[in-house]
Amino acid sequence: MNVPEGLKYTEEHEWVRVEGNIGTIGITDHAQSELGDLTYVELPQIGDEFSKGDSVGGVESMKTYQDLYTPVSGKVVEVNKAFLNEDGGEEDNPFEMVKNDPYGKGWMLKIELSDPSELDTLMDAKAYKGII
Repeated sequence: MNVPEGLKYTEEHEWVRVEGNIGTIGITDHAQSELGDLTYVELPQIGDEFSKGDSVGGVESMKTYQDLYTPVSGKVVEVNKAFLNEDGGEEDNPFEMVKNDPYGKGWMLKIELSDPSELDTLMDAKAYKGII
């Protein structure tokens, strides 16, 4: 199971990568493998504000629907546009991007952090590996 160092993780299997005051959020490799083939991704609108732990959308597969929770509080500044046009070519297939590159091209949203201290409550790679 791929669990990169340098990211923060939640028990609900989301990850966040922070650059400056922007957190890029997605679901972990473990989450996507448990869900199976994704069929739909619901994302928030740019400008929406959330508190840590709020549902910001969800991912649906043939097996189930799972809420997507934000690991940090803040305002949505970007969503992965690939999920807005789900009928693109093979290279642009967002569901394949999550499956093949969940920590890269398969990211879901970016949020401007309103309370960076919340990062201290999240797990590092070693702790996350311990729960999966």
